[in-house]
Amino acid sequence: MVSSTALVYDEEMMSYKLLWEDVECSIEVPERLSCSYKRLQHYDLVNRCVQLPVREATEEEITLVHSAEYLDVVKSTQTMNIEELKRTSQKYIAAYFHQNSYRCAKLALGGTLQLVDAVLSGEVQNGMALVRPPGHHSQRSQSNGFCVFNNVAVAAKYAKNKYKLQRILIVDWDIHHGQGIQYIFEDDPSVLYFSWHRYEHGSYWPYLRDSDYDCIGTGRGTGYNINLPWNKIGMGNADYIAAFFHVLLPLAFEFNPELVLVSAGYDSGIGDPEGRMSATPECFSHLTHLLMHLAGGKLCAILEGGYHLRSLAESVSMTVRTLLGDPVPRLSGEMTPCYSALESIQNARHVHTPYWKCLLHDETRSLQDVSTKGVSEDGRSPADASVVDEFLESHMKKILHLPPSITTCVVSPGEHTFGLLAGVQGEESSTPREQADAAISAFKKEPMNNESLLISVGKMLRALDKLVSRQTKNCITLSPDVCLSAAVAVQHVLHLGAERMFCVIIGDVDTKPKLTNDGKTLFLRISGDKTSQTIQSQYQTLLKWEENPDEGSSFYYALFRFILPLAYSFQPDLVIIASGRNRSIGTKDIALLTSLLQGLAEGSVLSIVQETEGKMIEVLSNVLVSYPSAMDFGPYKAPSEECMQSLKETCAATQTEWRMLQCFAK
Repeated sequence: MVSSTALVYDEEMMSYKLLWEDVECSIEVPERLSCSYKRLQHYDLVNRCVQLPVREATEEEITLVHSAEYLDVVKSTQTMNIEELKRTSQKYIAAYFHQNSYRCAKLALGGTLQLVDAVLSGEVQNGMALVRPPGHHSQRSQSNGFCVFNNVAVAAKYAKNKYKLQRILIVDWDIHHGQGIQYIFEDDPSVLYFSWHRYEHGSYWPYLRDSDYDCIGTGRGTGYNINLPWNKIGMGNADYIAAFFHVLLPLAFEFNPELVLVSAGYDSGIGDPEGRMSATPECFSHLTHLLMHLAGGKLCAILEGGYHLRSLAESVSMTVRTLLGDPVPRLSGEMTPCYSALESIQNARHVHTPYWKCLLHDETRSLQDVSTKGVSEDGRSPADASVVDEFLESHMKKILHLPPSITTCVVSPGEHTFGLLAGVQGEESSTPREQADAAISAFKKEPMNNESLLISVGKMLRALDKLVSRQTKNCITLSPDVCLSAAVAVQHVLHLGAERMFCVIIGDVDTKPKLTNDGKTLFLRISGDKTSQTIQSQYQTLLKWEENPDEGSSFYYALFRFILPLAYSFQPDLVIIASGRNRSIGTKDIALLTSLLQGLAEGSVLSIVQETEGKMIEVLSNVLVSYPSAMDFGPYKAPSEECMQSLKETCAATQTEWRMLQCFAK
């Protein structure tokens, strides 16, 4: 199984710079590449990647997107003097040329295409291209916003032509609108383009009406252009994650791409003088982790902007760590999206409702009179660069930890009858029999004579000790009584001192954990039984959802609209997922749930399944070890009206306490 990550980098792409005074262009410096690469080396990430050779893009490849006339202009800059370069640059907006611009632009594009080839040929699973100049602003016949050739747009055309792809997702998390990509694909339904960007009602560069939420594509491409405008500065981790949950991911999963291209601009990160946003570097780990569940994990991240060098370097490193499969760090800050973000999310969802089946039963309305209309941000100064440097120095030490020595531990009451992947270790040790008996007796008063259950619980308790102490990353337990094992696990983990635990039980609940409303345990039951009842409170809730796996799954929508926002609001130390009898969702749904929840608690997940479900344990071990590129979680379908109604009722009952569930401004 391919699990490697590619890195594209060549120091020659630093061999051009601005040759005259220009305040607008002065922030685009060669050090953007060198500092990012050095930080990757600092974390020993370069040695773990497959380093791809960089080549020049051909003229044929460049003209997949750009006009021959524009190509000739860029070529001509090789022999210009400084005055000629300046005059040529001034024909465009926020652009500059150097005698080496053409060579470096060909390397940036060629390196991007090398990465696409490596991913789509199966040589690697995913990768990142550290390239310069950036590309997402450049258009068919003009340079724009420091961009010469549109690396990501050409990559999408190249992948369509060479590999006959029919669905490509482009995610642009740069803080500027990638209007070049939008214009190139606005009438093309084979490319779904998503961009969030500073907009401030058109008062922020590039000052385009085309950047607003209601510019959704043209002709056959209507509905395939998603703009999420930020109308104020200071957007942080919760705002970015909420945008993914409530806007991008539901539509992306319905689209079901064959390749994900990320216009990875880090001017959307903390400290950047252009973005003036507040997202910390680990946020990009979470965004990457979520996107890796699409297209079978085939993801190419291509560098765009980023102008605070330390923030850029740390954010690039967090992206590459996640591509390599390292545990996702805890997300810092309060998980409450701001009101302005909710307004943008609501408007984006509303305008796309007619074009996406998963939004079919939405009842959103557009907001014309939003809270930030007429409010200017010009009086606020960006954060001092040295202060941000100091913050990041301490912050990164706080959130980064050495990964556990064992990735996945498996508990089985008998001999293993299934194949274990590399990185999976069977748990053979057990707590003393009387300890297992006592743990079970707290829930079952009658004498325990189920030897298989005693063995399973005894081994699980020992595995939990290792899980809580971070000796192992995650654990799968086979049990003859899933609900009882889950109840015992909750009790044991609380005894070990866990502060917050998210427990999900799928199907019938024969034995329920001992729950309180002290905030230490958040309990969610997923059931298809329409008569099921669970005491609804802040820490106990029921989601009624049922799938027929033979017809495709719509469970992804419940995941992004409810389960993940709930879990991210809670921020658990450990996740327990128990798959009991009469479960209402399929094996792929449980695998997707398990894999996505690895984004929390640094991947500490205990999965409990029926001992008769050997196939389930193979699927889950694949997901937990190789996450999340081990499988295709589709096909997908739209949620039924009945499921949607249940989801709305559950959200309405819980969103006051858990603010990540809110996606509609009132």
